[in-house]
Amino acid sequence: MAAPLSVTTKNLGGVFVTNKQLSDSTDELLRLQGVPWYKRNIAKMFNITLSINHYTDDSGVEHIDMEQKLSATITPLTGRSATVNDSVFGLLHVKTHRLSLESIEEEFLKAGWTEDTVTDGVIHTVISNDPEKPDDSYTWKSEQTWGFQLVNGERKHVRLVSLTSSSKKDGPQHVRIRVVYDYCKSHSSS
Repeated sequence: MAAPLSVTTKNLGGVFVTNKQLSDSTDELLRLQGVPWYKRNIAKMFNITLSINHYTDDSGVEHIDMEQKLSATITPLTGRSATVNDSVFGLLHVKTHRLSLESIEEEFLKAGWTEDTVTDGVIHTVISNDPEKPDDSYTWKSEQTWGFQLVNGERKHVRLVSLTSSSKKDGPQHVRIRVVYDYCKSHSSS
């Protein structure tokens, strides 16, 4: 289902489900993050459902609280780095804020946004794994932009992901993907 015009990067609350037919494959991205083959194949069988609560707290700090199938994240849009413990990747360093497209260097992350996303700014997230983890053969950094795009004529929540990974075995590699989400309902819907 298309996202209504009332759902924007400044009002992102609602429930969204990945649309695998419209999204790029995540297999190479997950491989470069060190996710084993069997887990990547299990992941192909499931859609990710995001339940997003978007609000500004009493101090004026914007937050995006997101529940996923296997994990939940609370993301203040402060631009300050935070450490989170993810059920799949372990310790991660996460930095999220709202940015204008002019502030983003990589062209892939700037392309295709709707006018309201350009006006309001994208949600920009940088995530990296813990390079100090001795048993991790992969170090990676993911830069993401979140917003809305027209996909096959419908307004969809989209996340553009650019990931650079360096494995002890293969050396540095880079992958870019687009993940498209269908809008399901607002939190006020039953």
